[in-house]
Amino acid sequence: MATLIDGKAIAAKVRAEVAQGVAEMKTEHGQVPGLAVMRVGEDPASKIYVTSKRKVAAELGFHAVEVHLPEDASHRLALERLEALNADPTIHGILVQLPVPKQIDADALLAALHPDKDADGLHAINAGLLAQGRPATLPCTPWGVMRMLEEIGFEPAGKRAVVVGRSILIGRPMALMLVNASATVTICHRKSNLPEEVARADLVVVAAGVPELVKGAWIRLGAVVIDVGMNRLPNGKLVGDVEFASAAARASAITPVPGGVGPMTIAMLMKNTLNNAHRRFAAHPPKRA
Repeated sequence: MATLIDGKAIAAKVRAEVAQGVAEMKTEHGQVPGLAVMRVGEDPASKIYVTSKRKVAAELGFHAVEVHLPEDASHRLALERLEALNADPTIHGILVQLPVPKQIDADALLAALHPDKDADGLHAINAGLLAQGRPATLPCTPWGVMRMLEEIGFEPAGKRAVVVGRSILIGRPMALMLVNASATVTICHRKSNLPEEVARADLVVVAAGVPELVKGAWIRLGAVVIDVGMNRLPNGKLVGDVEFASAAARASAITPVPGGVGPMTIAMLMKNTLNNAHRRFAAHPPKRA
């Protein structure tokens, strides 16, 4: 059986590093990182996510705020609130919680976000820097996967990696991070021959949003499997995008669902915000009273 990759334990380690960084920043600069989350409407899942993010931020010593607009808020109002956060010197990370109501242009809202305050690595400037292999604010979930690989001692250089899914949130940046780490990377989608591609991979990262799409029999013996999926079946059971039991019988290491990649996303969001604050204070040291 494969070794389980404990996302909860690794995320706790990252949060401890961030908490130490926050304490040092407060001592050195007299200020702490500020995280703002913008939420529009009453999407139940978004409300849960935002509450969780604010709770973790507060536990780590951040200045954390939520900007919540009603379901019928105009795009102009959302843009005005975002611009106010861009101009707020106490805010170093901004996250626009998606989805937003249909009257709001999500792409335009994300484009208006100042790239230096991007907490989720989705701004086009940060995406472009990642594509060029230059320092950038990285999307939280793929960055969390890279940290997990580091923690288990998996070195991507020279390995064959397959990423299933090509979303701008996970699949595409995941592939770019692995390319930058000198892996040989294939991105798979609905037109790909999944059994054939997966069978060749030393590393399989699956983020397709389809319950148990990747079958265990496809996994190469000894491969590492990272399952980013989280799907609830009609019977209420949570499963990933990988057929877990049969994959675990062939893989050397695998993430469980839940308790795998999920906890890493919020931890890396906090690390992004801390890093943004470090860059801000390096460029504009705050005046001490």
